[in-house]
Amino acid sequence: MLGGLLTGCGDHLSPSPAPGTVTLVTGLLSPLGVESDAAGRVWIAEAGTAKNDGRISILHNNAAVPAITGFNSQIYLGDVDGLSHMLYADGVLYILYSNEKLYKADVGAFKPGDAPLLASSIPSEDIGAFVKAQTAAGIVTDNPDKYSHAYQMVIGPGGDLFIVDAAANVIIRCNKTTGALSILASIPGVKNPTPVGPPFIQGVPTGIVFDGTNFLVSGLMGFPFPAGTAQICQVTPAGVVSVYQAGFNSMTGIDLNNGPIVLEYGTFGPMGWIANSGRLVRANKPGTTVLVSGLNKPAALEQITASSYFVVSLGNNSLQKVTF
Repeated sequence: MLGGLLTGCGDHLSPSPAPGTVTLVTGLLSPLGVESDAAGRVWIAEAGTAKNDGRISILHNNAAVPAITGFNSQIYLGDVDGLSHMLYADGVLYILYSNEKLYKADVGAFKPGDAPLLASSIPSEDIGAFVKAQTAAGIVTDNPDKYSHAYQMVIGPGGDLFIVDAAANVIIRCNKTTGALSILASIPGVKNPTPVGPPFIQGVPTGIVFDGTNFLVSGLMGFPFPAGTAQICQVTPAGVVSVYQAGFNSMTGIDLNNGPIVLEYGTFGPMGWIANSGRLVRANKPGTTVLVSGLNKPAALEQITASSYFVVSLGNNSLQKVTF
């Protein structure tokens, strides 16, 4: 780990190194989210090992130090299920926990070395119950498992929080003032181009950004995860959905950096996800430019400079810095 990266924001100002991938921290517990704040602190969401050991860590002295502990961690459909992504704003770390909650942790004064906060002490809102109620009422229709997987979020119009749900395939709006939840839009799937699996595959939204006018939403696409079928959707603040650009492999995140940049989780083969097939890709519309390849099941990205990102890898259980 680069020392200046852990204790301040100096790395954001220094020249970028030569293109490549550098592993900063290893031994993470199923890392699914990474977030930085204005003070230069870097936070990592670790889903755990299905032993109720989910945690939020903060980088310090080349290591991930526990900052919030005690989150549930379990197995769902063969994978570790628990913490997903975070968003930092005004001293609050918003934390999504899969099918249950949106946590709001006051970490404005937290520093490495402080005693970890306990998840049970942090205020939260029940996102899962809301989504399941909307499914039961027929408002959310593309949710065959009647499940919720709150995955990623962004601040949008009015300062409200907008959350993509990767199980219900919807965007949820959380009112900044009242906390009231509503459905903004549904993210569509596509016709399955392969003979394997269902005739239509779900959109599975995994990332969301707001460009000041519209939202852009990245998608993983459902089984059998055919290469080249994932798409970025554009969603207006009124909830009108259109395809912004198609032709991607399964994506796990999106960022605005002189246009959209997406993180591709990888390609799916006969034995499952192919190791080291993940990529960082610029969406040029209509074309694409591969910026970094060879990533191993990358789950999230966070911008450092115009040409470098933090990326957490589920394949390597690590935090990496990628430069292009």
